[in-house]
Amino acid sequence: MLSYRHGYHAGNYADVLKHSILLQVLKSLHKKNKPLAYIDTHAGAGGYALTDEFAQKTGEYLDGVAKLWDKNDLPESLQQYIEDVKHFNQGESELTYYPGSPAFVDMNMREKDRMVLHELHGADHALLDEQLGSDKQVRVIKGDGLKGLLGAVPPLERRGVVLIDPSYEMKTDYQDVAKTIIKAHKRFSTGIYILWYPVVKRAQTEEMLKLLTDSGIKRQLRIEQAIKSDSDEFGMTAAGLWVINPPWQLDETASEMLDYLSPLLNQGGGKVSVKWEVGE
Repeated sequence: MLSYRHGYHAGNYADVLKHSILLQVLKSLHKKNKPLAYIDTHAGAGGYALTDEFAQKTGEYLDGVAKLWDKNDLPESLQQYIEDVKHFNQGESELTYYPGSPAFVDMNMREKDRMVLHELHGADHALLDEQLGSDKQVRVIKGDGLKGLLGAVPPLERRGVVLIDPSYEMKTDYQDVAKTIIKAHKRFSTGIYILWYPVVKRAQTEEMLKLLTDSGIKRQLRIEQAIKSDSDEFGMTAAGLWVINPPWQLDETASEMLDYLSPLLNQGGGKVSVKWEVGE
């Protein structure tokens, strides 16, 4: 199934947290003057027009990035995120476009860094390739990102971050994602892995995460934001990031972010969590 298009959800509360954390990870890695690789298993279209039919149909960005757009009291950990979104909008006063993960990385990539982007959806791959495919530092691949990940690690740079951000359209995605990360970690144990996950059915999500906690992999951090209480009704009530090998103090930075975001984006009954699920 390839019906999922991230354009419907671009800039929603889950994107706010995901991209803010991604930028903080990159910032930490850039403290060392050594090259790194960014590997994205589900890269999407690269960027999204919030005026198109996808975004307008759901309006999810209105309860996400739009609520931060004009804020002047953002904590430092969220300032770069909004600055990059504004840069992607070419300095215009109106919020019209939203960058995908590859665009955020592209705005912060050094000459020595490299991106490997996987996208299976034909239309999104074409848009991604048009946007970034001509860049010599970027490789845009049309294919299954989970399979591609195993061929991409370890990177030659021996430093890097992997973002795994699937649609979870298929129930098997949950198991496949966890198993792939475990295999990839065996090949590239020092890499930083950022897994984005939704909470639609809590038990299904926790089953996937338990595979990771039981894997023997050390240093696994959960960063989760719920905007509603868990429910059996249709729809995502929470979203989170499961980070393996997080940079130093990412837990503190994430807590600072969520302290600000929770009262701003909470729709009632939600809560946040920053927890070391597996320590050293």
